[in-house]
Amino acid sequence: MSHPVSPNTVLANALTCAEDVLAPRIHATSPERVVFAVGTQINGAPHLGTSLVQSLTFATAARCRDRYGIPAEVHFGALDNAPAAIVTDPASGHRYQRAYAQTLGAAAVAQLVDDLYRPLFSALSERLNVPYRVETYTEQQIGEHFRRTWLRVLPRLDGARWWLAPSTGLPHVRVPCPASGCGWAEKHAERTRVHPAGVERAEVDAVCLHHGPYTVSVEPTGGGYLDLATLYRNLVKELAVGGDPSTLYVMVKGGDWVFGSQLVDGALQGVGLTRGQLPARLFCPQVVTDTGAKLSKSLIREGRAPLPDGAAPWMLDTRHWHGSLTEYAERLLDLAEVLLSNPRHFFRSYSAVELGRLMNRTRARSAPAP
Repeated sequence: MSHPVSPNTVLANALTCAEDVLAPRIHATSPERVVFAVGTQINGAPHLGTSLVQSLTFATAARCRDRYGIPAEVHFGALDNAPAAIVTDPASGHRYQRAYAQTLGAAAVAQLVDDLYRPLFSALSERLNVPYRVETYTEQQIGEHFRRTWLRVLPRLDGARWWLAPSTGLPHVRVPCPASGCGWAEKHAERTRVHPAGVERAEVDAVCLHHGPYTVSVEPTGGGYLDLATLYRNLVKELAVGGDPSTLYVMVKGGDWVFGSQLVDGALQGVGLTRGQLPARLFCPQVVTDTGAKLSKSLIREGRAPLPDGAAPWMLDTRHWHGSLTEYAERLLDLAEVLLSNPRHFFRSYSAVELGRLMNRTRARSAPAP
């Protein structure tokens, strides 16, 4: 595999290896294990950017394990609260969504994950000897610890709400209509109101597209489906995993999250965390088009953006890769080895065409610095 020509940057110049960016946290906390947390919306087949982040997650976990002698594993969050359908209420003008969790049900969501994501995870895990586990958002939000964390956040939300929703100051909470077979919720939660009722319960008032006003309780061990908007969900998730000093959690995201994570970090500090308590983060290279925009399968499929010249259809649906799954996993790991070989290669973006070129070149087991 030929190597990219990468420019120097301030961050790259400060590091010898890409994983050095995690060294301050590892040396400060001396964890007994490291968990690399990565997630994605399961709104269809994965694209190249999703596979790239996932393979880099496994590869970085293996490098940290070998370098520091600390057990490492990968936790994959399957975000089944992604909208499967969106409609506009002609009476109010408000938009409503029905998520995959409510549309498909738990069994079908599990099958979707097994079909589209688990085979690559298993191949990467076996190749690198890095264990992994999968948790859907539905499973996460029903967990007692996650719900207690959210309930504890509510009295402190004033310190975080402008970080979570800078335009309105109203972080979105969606609790889908509980009527049998319904599951619709206001996408932007304009008429949703949360009323804390002590430390063990909150009452949520909302308006359904079909059934009108309704009230749902959320408690540590039950109640309505707690669907939090993206930044809000990350706040609660990161607070929930931060209480175990023996485990270092590394939040792995694509490069497009660099800007959004500033808001999450502000919200975490707004509810009482110190700078040193913020989670470790690893931002992977972003896949972009020839215009510099993120490669978006949604925009391309909707006809609002073209597939970049020289890019292949499999980059939008990795099931169409021209070889076997085993070969695809090996090519991804070869690419990961190149990108992780030098910080200049890792902390940057790549066009879809360049990544296709790198993946289709002859395999090599080393990648010297430029």
